[in-house]
Amino acid sequence: MSRASDGDDGAYAELMYRHLPRMLALATRLLGDPATAEDEVQEACLTAWRRLPAFRGEAAFGTWLYRIVTNRCLNSLRRTPAHLPLESTGEPASPDPADSPERAAESHASARDLRSALDALTPEQRACWILRELHGLSYDEIGEVVGIGEPAVRGRIFRARRQLTEAMAPWR
Repeated sequence: MSRASDGDDGAYAELMYRHLPRMLALATRLLGDPATAEDEVQEACLTAWRRLPAFRGEAAFGTWLYRIVTNRCLNSLRRTPAHLPLESTGEPASPDPADSPERAAESHASARDLRSALDALTPEQRACWILRELHGLSYDEIGEVVGIGEPAVRGRIFRARRQLTEAMAPWR
């Protein structure tokens, strides 16, 4: 980290190599569109490079990078319409060939409904839920990433879980 902040391109490349897959997964989950996610992560990497000398080390580098990516994605969501075409969310994983056609159709329908339920969350709720449930960050880390206190993080995740539970109730 210190070598990268001193201008060592190789050290910065190594940091990005370590963190890029998680950042891309986060952006894709937040935005729903892999192409837009790649663009936002690329811009986040440039932002991180420019701001690296100002990095004070109060948080871990990964947490700092999560914050940059999350902020870019939330800003992108605020700039674009709330509903993305279904085709842009990608296809769910292929069902096991041993499954019946009915089971495959049910799996696709439940994945579609989950994506719709996630899209119905506010961008802030979606970010907190994804960072907690899919990336395993602690409430404190999420607070650092999105710039809010732990109680607000807990509240957003609680409301997101409640809304997702209600939306997915028919699939239980």
